[in-house]
Amino acid sequence: MPPSRLRLAVDMDEVLADALTAQRAWFSRTYGRDWTDAELRGRHFRDLVPADEYAAMEAMLHQGDFFATLAVMPGAQDAISALCETCEVFITTAAMEHPASCAPKFAWLREHFPCISPLNIVFCGDKSILAADVMIDDNLRHFRRFQGQGVLFSAPHNMSETWTPRADNWPDVLTIVDRIDASR
Repeated sequence: MPPSRLRLAVDMDEVLADALTAQRAWFSRTYGRDWTDAELRGRHFRDLVPADEYAAMEAMLHQGDFFATLAVMPGAQDAISALCETCEVFITTAAMEHPASCAPKFAWLREHFPCISPLNIVFCGDKSILAADVMIDDNLRHFRRFQGQGVLFSAPHNMSETWTPRADNWPDVLTIVDRIDASR
């Protein structure tokens, strides 16, 4: 009997949706702050700004609308469509960090990833609860208690982190997922 389809848990922000570019633009418009990619390498916004500016950004994120207009990460739509042909794909976003983001995120996913069933969109907090073979995420903290294989999706904030496998883009994700699937 052939093995069951590989089950993938795919994060949204910084994996499917380009939240970083939108946050950078917000800081530029609001505070005149512009960082180079080198300045962002291995750092989070909270490391770069005074506490009051970071709190203002968090307040903006907690309103939720920010998540409605994010750009799609290059290659994500084609890759997710291809993965849906061979795998069970779930979008798993830690939306409980910003609960007002749920409706905007859901609408965004329906618009940009219509191949994902609404039943396969998971809004959660602690991702260790997920029962998947592979999790594709930009935050290592989600892999700590996850029972499957984590695939770190590269983002400026995680470039100082050591993790294997790491995907720098969506073609890398497809290669890694094929390799994992073939090894089962």
